[in-house]
Amino acid sequence: MSTQRKGEKSIKLRVAEARQRDIGRKIARIDRETMAKLGVSLGDFIEVTGPKGSEIVKVWQAYPEDEGSGLIRIDGFVRRKIGVSPGDYVTVKPVYVEPATRVVLAPVGDLPVYGDLAPYLKKQLLGNPVKRGDIVEAPIFGMLLRFAVTSTQPPSVVYITENTHVEVKTEPVRPEALGEGVSRVTWEDIGDLEEAKQKIREIVELPMKYPELFEHLGIEPPKGILLYGPPGTGKTLLAKALANEIGAYFITINGPEIMSKFYGESEERLRKIFEEAQANAPAVIFIDEIDSIAPKREEVTGEVEKRVVAQLLTLMDGLKERGKVIVIGATNRPDAIDPALRRPGRFDREIEIPPPDKRARKEILAVHTRNMPLTEDVDLDKIADMTHGYTGADIAALAKEAAMNALRRFMKEEGIEIEKGQPIPAEKLEKLKVTMEDFLVAMKSVQPSLIREVFVEVPNVRWDDIGGLDDVKQELREAIEWPMKYPGVFEKMGIEPPKGILLFGPPGTGKTLLAKAVATESGANFIAIRGPEVLSKWVGESEKAIRQIFRRARMVAPAVVFFDEIDSIAGVRGSDPSGVTDRIVNQMLTELDGIQPLRKVVVIAATNRPDLLDPALLRPGRFDRLIYVPPPDYNARLQIFKVHTRKMPLGEDVNLEELARKTEGYTGADIAAVCREASMIALRENYAATGRLDVTKIGMSHFMKALEKIPPSLSRSDIEMYERLARELKRVSGSGSFKRLSLTYG
Repeated sequence: MSTQRKGEKSIKLRVAEARQRDIGRKIARIDRETMAKLGVSLGDFIEVTGPKGSEIVKVWQAYPEDEGSGLIRIDGFVRRKIGVSPGDYVTVKPVYVEPATRVVLAPVGDLPVYGDLAPYLKKQLLGNPVKRGDIVEAPIFGMLLRFAVTSTQPPSVVYITENTHVEVKTEPVRPEALGEGVSRVTWEDIGDLEEAKQKIREIVELPMKYPELFEHLGIEPPKGILLYGPPGTGKTLLAKALANEIGAYFITINGPEIMSKFYGESEERLRKIFEEAQANAPAVIFIDEIDSIAPKREEVTGEVEKRVVAQLLTLMDGLKERGKVIVIGATNRPDAIDPALRRPGRFDREIEIPPPDKRARKEILAVHTRNMPLTEDVDLDKIADMTHGYTGADIAALAKEAAMNALRRFMKEEGIEIEKGQPIPAEKLEKLKVTMEDFLVAMKSVQPSLIREVFVEVPNVRWDDIGGLDDVKQELREAIEWPMKYPGVFEKMGIEPPKGILLFGPPGTGKTLLAKAVATESGANFIAIRGPEVLSKWVGESEKAIRQIFRRARMVAPAVVFFDEIDSIAGVRGSDPSGVTDRIVNQMLTELDGIQPLRKVVVIAATNRPDLLDPALLRPGRFDRLIYVPPPDYNARLQIFKVHTRKMPLGEDVNLEELARKTEGYTGADIAAVCREASMIALRENYAATGRLDVTKIGMSHFMKALEKIPPSLSRSDIEMYERLARELKRVSGSGSFKRLSLTYG
């Protein structure tokens, strides 16, 4: 029997959310000072009382940052039972709880496994307080199974010890009998978004719980919130958690479902929803995808949409008083909503839900792997580091895919055939665990949804795959890899990393290959734009394409945006009679160095005609680094030959040093072609001699024949002209005075 300890006082504490590791464990974290006041120590039991009742939980040590704050951290299940939200006050008092001799549990719904589950459940619930009617959630073999406590001995609140006999019935109990069926999303099920949660609580919970505060201040409580942000960042989830936590009357409208083909019916449906909310006030109306029912009136042709927008405006802020009804709208296209809705009195607050940063990604991973059996090598910090640009929905998909991968491997290893209605033995299921390798494999199939349409599968090119160009590689490392991998050092040194890098030089020297290597080595998201593809015959579309590219890059930062053949879209202004490239250049100038800052986004451009580029692009602050990619010298040519022949079956007479000496004026692309041609000549000769195609050695004679067939693509005058241009560009960019550069072909 639970009884209050004699002579102990009850005290009031402020409720805070539980951390991921504490959810479902029926524990309360309180600080040392509070423990002393209550006369309890770690592992003792306390009764937490709220407006709807009380719950007995076990005492645990507070987190260091909570010491002296008067907080009690309890999870969403306990909060819902006693009817409180974070920020409310509860009464806490110490109680004595008897040890249980016997506890009987029954599954809620069908059991997907068989075997004796009692030892697993006992291990999970050891030390936890339980009473008849409780629902306990236990992760067993990676599945979150729910059990109802059907009886306890003695018949009161008891706690489970090593000596307790735990019995598990196979007959399930019906969820309806337990009063289930409510959305079970709590604030703890949302990784991070602390700021958004706090703002929503202020706007929604405070006016509903303490209307007298607003009356005393003589102000109207806020009437609406617009949640906006990219798809998959948790807008709808926030609304679900809010509905669950505040216990207010909650109505959901999925945008398009109120539309009707009959005249006036759409508006009538809206009116009925608001009337229903007023009749059940305090209430929250949640409109998902609000842009579908409230678009800009000047841009839509349909009369229905215009009337629906007008009706929504009058309902939200018309002559008729709305009462205690708060409207929450969610959209990923805030600019498509009618501007009349986005003013105080209608949507008072606009809360941006951004894509998660590294810390937030780790929290979201912790939520989705909470009940997953992970092996020791799974490093959530490392996964969070690797998932740039992933939204909450992407991370949920990643965790699911990793689990599916583990399942496929498990089925194969254990030789389990999928037979209908045949459960898997509990002993076998214990071996099913998700490894780090499963997550890495899952990352190949789950890409960040924000850049899915512009995502480029970058070939796995490393610095070692590029022969020579050591100075260029070092410059790229310093400009891109260092700022991305060591941002703290740059901040403390007061250095602004470069925003743009222009790679220029003769064709075939490896400019595009360098950009691929940068993307692979830096681990950043890579957005590749092939110059002319942004051009459009419609006025304004080309600039819009550039705007969209940079907007997405900001969302999924750190990112590398690579423009190949940039001279095709960023020529000198005034040279294009249609004016399209002029507008593209203007758009690029403002994106690179405009009012909206470009953080953790590096732009790399490649061209072999830098003289055609608009001079304004080449100043510091736009393309800060102008890197000349020269034709390879003797050492670089030797390195390139080594790279291209490392997988080839070479004959003993092949002398790569001799080949490097003979290939003056050859670019990297030329040398690759020579190696390819030499291997084809060897195959051709072997086929002519034997009549069948087989692997054969490539000799020096084959390379000499290939050199006769493939001449160098650069003459001495070409190389001199590019070197002269490189000197001119360096001088001009250093002095800051820009004029038209001319490239004279020799």
